[in-house]
Order: sequence, then structure tokens, then C-alpha cells
Amino acid sequence: MTDGNTGAETYPDGPATDGPGRLTKVLGGGLAVALLATIGGTGGWLLAGDDSNPPAPPDARASAPLQPSAAPTPTARTAAPTHRTSAPAQATGLTVPPVVGTDFEDAREELRERRLGWRLVFGTGTGRQVSRSAPSPGTPVTRGTTVTLYVAGPAPALTVPDLLGEDCADAVDELVDEGLYPRYHTGREGTVTAQHPGPDTPAAWNDEVALTCGEEGSNPTGEPTPTP
Repeated sequence: MTDGNTGAETYPDGPATDGPGRLTKVLGGGLAVALLATIGGTGGWLLAGDDSNPPAPPDARASAPLQPSAAPTPTARTAAPTHRTSAPAQATGLTVPPVVGTDFEDAREELRERRLGWRLVFGTGTGRQVSRSAPSPGTPVTRGTTVTLYVAGPAPALTVPDLLGEDCADAVDELVDEGLYPRYHTGREGTVTAQHPGPDTPAAWNDEVALTCGEEGSNPTGEPTPTP
């Protein structure tokens, strides 16, 4: 016969027992504490006024450090090649005339008509013919280009003209026509007051004649004024 204390509980005045009743009380107390903690946590966010779902636990992937992205590879920029084209030189159609084999005086006149310069180089052979020219015949040239004429024979003899009292510019043209080269002591203005060599003096092609130009009567002796 039992007294109804099936849980083997002990009373204050009764002896202590180690039965299943004590284990039941311990387990029951632990569950009660866990339940209250859960209710308390839930009540916390409910009292805070948040009527939405509780925040989800943080994602483990979000806490992983971000890996630096690779720098973008710069795109090669190639500029289109610029073609510089210079304007072609204006063609004049002027060329060295066919002077080889002609008399050097005739060759000189052809050059003068084309407004080309000339230079005579005489040789040691015979004849008045042009043996070659530089530039050669047919070469494109511009006005004012000097063409050298190589003459087979020596320079012919001639006589210095009388230039005293003439306008200096006219005297220069006459010397060039005769095959002589002028040289100036006092400029090219005024009249010729002196010349050297003097009038009617023997000379040869390409010889120089010195002129003194100025006011008429400034040098009555006819001798060239010395160059300072």
C-alpha cells in the first residue's frame, strides 16, 4: 500500500531520497528557464514595435573579405597615320637648251633668252664649240639658274671698249655683251669716270674691267679710284 507520493518527493521534515522524482524536478526547471529566455527574446523585438519578421542571421558569405578586382586592361589606342603630302613644286617647263656642239656665243644667247645665267670655262683644245654643260641639256631648271659651258678651245682675244662718260648701267651691259666682266670701285650709280684696263686695251674673254662710277668730272685722270 502506498501513500500516494509516487514522485518520491521529500518533505521538509522527511528524509532525503534520491529517486526519479528529484530528476524530474531538475529537468523541469531547466526547460522552464529555456522557455522563459525564448519568450523574453521574442517579446523584446515585439515590444520594440517591429512588426516585420525578425532579422535573419548574418550570411557567412557577406562577412568574407572582398577580393580586389583586377585592374582593367587598357585598350590600346592607335591613331590613324597622318600622311603629310607637300605640295609639288610648281613646274615651269624650263630646261637647259641643247647647247652641246654649238658655238659658245650662240649657246650663251640661248641661255640669255631663257633668263638663265652662264659661266664660260675655256679649254686647251681647238674650236669654239661647247663640249658639255652642267646641268646637262634637258635638265629641268628655274629662272636664274647658272649653266656652266665648257668650251673646247681657249678664250678668244678681244679689245676693251671705251666706256668713259657712259652711264654706269649701260657700260655694264656693254662689257657683258663683249664677253668681259665688270668690277665696281664706287658703286653702280652715275657715269663712268675711270676704267681699267683703259680703252682699246687687248684682252680676252672672261677678263675683268674695273669701273669707277660717280659724278662726271670727279676723276679727270681716267684712272680707277683705289678701293679703301
